Amino acid sequence: MNLQQADSIEESDTIEIQMDSVSDSLIVLNHEYEFIPEFNNEIIQERLSSIENEIPLTYNSIVNSFINYFTVTDRDYTRKVAKLQTKYFPMIEKYLAQYDLPEELKYLAIVESGLNPKAQSPAGAVGLWQFMPLTGRLDYGLHENWYMDEKMDMEKSTDAACRYLSFLYKYFYNDWQLALAAYNTGPGNVRKAIRRSGYKKSFWEIYPYLYRETRSYVPQFIAIMYSMNYLEEHNLFIDEYEYLPEYSTVTINEFLNLSLFAEHSGICIETLNELNPELKHGAISDHHASYQLRIPSDQKEFVDSHLDEIMKFASQGKEHFERLARNELGSTYGRQKLAYKVKPGDVLGKIAQTYNVRIGDIQQWNNIRGTTIRVGQNLNIWIEDGFYDNVNMQLKAASQNNLNSQRVALKSGQYRVQYGDTLWDISRKFEGLSVEKLKKMNNLEGNGIKPGQILKIKENS
Repeated sequence: MNLQQADSIEESDTIEIQMDSVSDSLIVLNHEYEFIPEFNNEIIQERLSSIENEIPLTYNSIVNSFINYFTVTDRDYTRKVAKLQTKYFPMIEKYLAQYDLPEELKYLAIVESGLNPKAQSPAGAVGLWQFMPLTGRLDYGLHENWYMDEKMDMEKSTDAACRYLSFLYKYFYNDWQLALAAYNTGPGNVRKAIRRSGYKKSFWEIYPYLYRETRSYVPQFIAIMYSMNYLEEHNLFIDEYEYLPEYSTVTINEFLNLSLFAEHSGICIETLNELNPELKHGAISDHHASYQLRIPSDQKEFVDSHLDEIMKFASQGKEHFERLARNELGSTYGRQKLAYKVKPGDVLGKIAQTYNVRIGDIQQWNNIRGTTIRVGQNLNIWIEDGFYDNVNMQLKAASQNNLNSQRVALKSGQYRVQYGDTLWDISRKFEGLSVEKLKKMNNLEGNGIKPGQILKIKENS
């Protein structure tokens, strides 16, 4: 469940819950009856106490609403993410232990992404830990290009999340609930809530002053942790858990076509995609030196001993991928970023034409749904590497043509009107010449001129 869905069940009076008795209820799921046990608040609170470790698992009506959601309302979602625990938790636990962080933080990956390393939010957050592009790249070194997005790399993003959570915990007075809130909304918004609350320093004291989405975040984490630990008590049984194969890495130093690598290494392409979710288009760029490609451990010996032979085939197709990279809408491949501030009179079409890009590119780069832009708005424009060289050549050519026009005109004191010329254009070519002067010297009543027409541009000519 994402936090947009969570908003609808945040408050305790938004959903009816029986908390004073232990009973069974019948609900209909997929046209079949399913028994759903119900438990009173004392039992749930006792269960939370028994799994509480370093992070306080507060129990109240808001938390209970989320527990009800995961154990009653959306049982299919709970089963879905429960199956994935065995797939990603071992890797996450390894990094949490490395950074000496509470093991229960692994449940945060469910809250963030539903344990989907390719998850993308409408706001642009990506991966298991839902890093935003700027935070991921600048603060935690998670790079992105057309070929790959390290925010989707399950190991690199988990390492980054551990570093970020360590920072937030120390920053917010060694309080894990505040750290979790800050992970969702950013440290600045939590500091603002603390100030507005009169400098209270616990999550539940600043709760009313947080954004609605963030108010849901910690209760949802507690509810997910409860639900994953008490699946069977709520008649939630998992038929088959999912697992990643044990994996090793092989170093790639040139372009690699993943499907050809799979074909000639004997490794299933689905397995390679599953182990390397950061590869967005099934290829590795030759600009990425020493890329660590994950492969099943039982294939490691064969791949190492035959790598040169495999790469003779797997390095083919680079031109095709580069063509796709350059032409895909919103691609930044082979481009450099330009910061542009919208000026009065600007429209997307005009800006796109100026920088030789497509309107759709600008929309993709700036997450713009329509065509409305506002004066002062900052836009990211990714220009081709040779853009300024072409502009300089055009300016030089225009300057030379203008100079030639002046030289020819000054010899004769006349000017032959070119296609597209206006009186304003002509007046700007020659120092001291105005539109009114042009009209007076040539006995022009209006502004109409035509190509080939000879105009005086100098007195007594």
